[in-house]
Amino acid sequence: MIRILIADDHAIVRAGLKVFVAAEIDMEVAAEAGTGAETIELVRAGDFDVVLLDIAMPDRNGVDTLKTLKALRPELPVLILSGFAEQQYALNLLRAGASGYLNKEAAPAQLVGAIRTVVQGRKYVSPQLAEILADGVTGDAERPLHTRLSQREFQIFCKLAGGVAVSQIAGELFLSVKTVSTYRARILEKMGVASNADLTYYAIKNGLIQ
Repeated sequence: MIRILIADDHAIVRAGLKVFVAAEIDMEVAAEAGTGAETIELVRAGDFDVVLLDIAMPDRNGVDTLKTLKALRPELPVLILSGFAEQQYALNLLRAGASGYLNKEAAPAQLVGAIRTVVQGRKYVSPQLAEILADGVTGDAERPLHTRLSQREFQIFCKLAGGVAVSQIAGELFLSVKTVSTYRARILEKMGVASNADLTYYAIKNGLIQ
């Protein structure tokens, strides 16, 4: 039996996912979480085969939650299920350890197939994401600037764009203020902007924050 942890802050989404899973005789929803902190505690205490993780949680962003989950259980597949389009987050989250990325508009059969794929230890790549990856290899499409950031840079970029102060980021990530400031300078340079306000504008324009 594939034991699934559903992590999403919307009860109606969790209920819908449970209906899809209930139709599969070898799958069960073993637990639900409505926040990033709950997700982490459940993974720390429980035994799951896969986590379905929304990246827009109320208490902490999905990048932070994902990195913590992978530190706790490196072998645990985490399948990102998000309302954001693949080109916005998928590449960065795959680099951060996600086993796959699926848009919430995907058909139930696609979700079930993605779960089976990641539980078998493979990466799930949707047709849309496969096209993005192919474009990146062939150079047929211009990659969004944020996809060029490293894992840590993208994590800090999301916080800066969300209005979190450097000192607070340092405390949350257990880094020195100087180190976070260095990352900030590197991010601004890579993104070709001059301020945190520019990062916020970019994030809103590209649908990374709402």
